[in-house]
Amino acid sequence: MSVSVNKFQRLTVLGCEVDNLSMAETLDRIGELIASGLPNQHVVINADKVVKAHADPELKQIINNCALINADGMPVVWASKLLGTPLKERVAGVDLFENLMRASAERGWRVYFLGAKEDVVKGVVDKFTTAYPALQVAGYRNGYWKADEEQGVVDAITASKTDLLFVAISSPKKEQFLGRYQVQMKVPFAMGVGGTFDVMVGKTTRAPVWMQKTGFEWFYRFLQEPRRMFRRYFVEDMYFFVLLARAMLARFTGKTT
Repeated sequence: MSVSVNKFQRLTVLGCEVDNLSMAETLDRIGELIASGLPNQHVVINADKVVKAHADPELKQIINNCALINADGMPVVWASKLLGTPLKERVAGVDLFENLMRASAERGWRVYFLGAKEDVVKGVVDKFTTAYPALQVAGYRNGYWKADEEQGVVDAITASKTDLLFVAISSPKKEQFLGRYQVQMKVPFAMGVGGTFDVMVGKTTRAPVWMQKTGFEWFYRFLQEPRRMFRRYFVEDMYFFVLLARAMLARFTGKTT
């Protein structure tokens, strides 16, 4: 299934919608969303997100209702091709974040950083204000707060009148946070960035380019944090391939599995 997103095409891959955009087209689309002044939420799709969405109908609805959805995982791109709805390319969240830092400095967009530990988020602010002196930082905050502090976090972001909000907390918490408060915060473009802040300050490193292109970036991440990532990659995410096998069987037999 596909629906029109302006001049672009929105596809459905294993039950999750995704916009068929290149990186350049994604950046153009973000410019349009910011210019609209309306609250818009962005999300990236990878194997883990697909599995979580199948187990959580609320999360799937939040994802599918986002104004912009990119494929940030080679398995999703491969699945789209195997199922006859090929995506143009992977749009990695880390790369998109870096492109948006440069674009924000050039176009005068205000940015707000939310998430990670205090030293990490402060390090991100320092890194990009040094790299781009024209960058306007509307505010920043670490990703740790109690339930009774959450409204204060939302109020601070709303008061900042930021154009872009980057949320570096784990899934599905970041999608749920944005799903609950995006309209109230009135941020023209809100993006969940996962572990991007850690990468930006060198706390973790990205896989070599060849591993990114061949789909083995996940294995590099596993080698960095084997205890934390074993269950995700070798237990939970294996269901992605079950979903893909079922979808391929349905495609070739015409039967729903």
